[in-house]
Amino acid sequence: MPGITGQGTTYNEPNFVGELFQITPESTPLLSAIGGLTGGVSVKTVEKEWQFEDLRDSDQITALEGANAPSGVGRVRSFARNIAEIHHSAVETSYTKQSTPNLLTNAGADGTNPVANEHDHQVMLEIKAIAKDVNHAFWNGEYVKPSDNTQARKTRGLLQAISTNRVIYGNAEILATAATDTITGTHSLSVGDKVIFTGRGASGAVVIGRVYFVQSVATTVSFKVAATVGGAAITIGTATGVKVIPVSSTAPTLDTYNSLFQKAYDNGGLGDVVSATIAVNSSQKRNLTATYAAAYAKVDPMGGTRNVGGVNLTTIETDFGTLNIMLDRQLPQDALAIVSLEQLAPFFLEVPGKGHFFEEDLAKVGSADRTQLYGEIGLEYGNEKAHAQLRGLPVFA
Repeated sequence: MPGITGQGTTYNEPNFVGELFQITPESTPLLSAIGGLTGGVSVKTVEKEWQFEDLRDSDQITALEGANAPSGVGRVRSFARNIAEIHHSAVETSYTKQSTPNLLTNAGADGTNPVANEHDHQVMLEIKAIAKDVNHAFWNGEYVKPSDNTQARKTRGLLQAISTNRVIYGNAEILATAATDTITGTHSLSVGDKVIFTGRGASGAVVIGRVYFVQSVATTVSFKVAATVGGAAITIGTATGVKVIPVSSTAPTLDTYNSLFQKAYDNGGLGDVVSATIAVNSSQKRNLTATYAAAYAKVDPMGGTRNVGGVNLTTIETDFGTLNIMLDRQLPQDALAIVSLEQLAPFFLEVPGKGHFFEEDLAKVGSADRTQLYGEIGLEYGNEKAHAQLRGLPVFA
């Protein structure tokens, strides 16, 4: 069902009778759990910086009796940065549209149009859409810090931020370039294989985290992809920095998960027992449940529930403690992420006199109301070693 482009009218945006149901899922689990569009941290610059410090490695370090004081020591701090990206959109509704809530397509039907104020309703829908965009960026965002305002800033998503505890299940990630519809990079793919882009360079033809299918294979260094099995090859265009993960067809085992949990623990993650969370999409929820059910002979291996940041999460018993499970549709289908939620927060550039994320009326240019929505937001992800990700897991699609 197509949406409305530009100004809605009584002819292309009809009124109906009866209860109103939302077709598109509107939940934003990650964003909601760390503060939403109204929480987080206020900043005065477009770039936020945070610091790290460590301790030296432990050993049986001893001193001689009566010895002079040793040389002074100190620890060097390091830092990470991320940038706020701009979310800016507008809603417009004609005076006629706002004045005719009872002009029903289903003429003569009993009941009333559930949308009483058309403009307010459209603004509410756009706010929900922006929240979904932010949630997507917080997982999948590709960092861009331009030198001027001729290019959009883009925040670094959590999956791009995690480098230490990043494990590819199955075949290695393919580093490639693209020209027209051909991707060039060393691979062992076959026609029909599932792949997921983790980098797309300057191309806007593919979506990070979405499942694509190998459409044809010319050589071991080039292939094409399609949106559906047997579909037409996608024209990706000229792009460098393309990254593709082949999706494995081999089911994960308990050791697959335990190895990732151990890697996260050994590097300082899983420290907060309340906020340590396994984040998955639908495919990895099925894999996780099936693996734990088989390993422990339980029909349902999931335990109780916890409320974290206002989001109700299921829990599961692992070798590294009781972990939350967060289902998020915008996490890539091949990915399982270990997230230390206590280290995550959205940060907002505060606009003087307006706040963090705001709605304001635009100047009149005709017989319609026009409203713009504006906010600059980025992700503070803390210590990337406190998180982990497992990619390339089998996908049900």
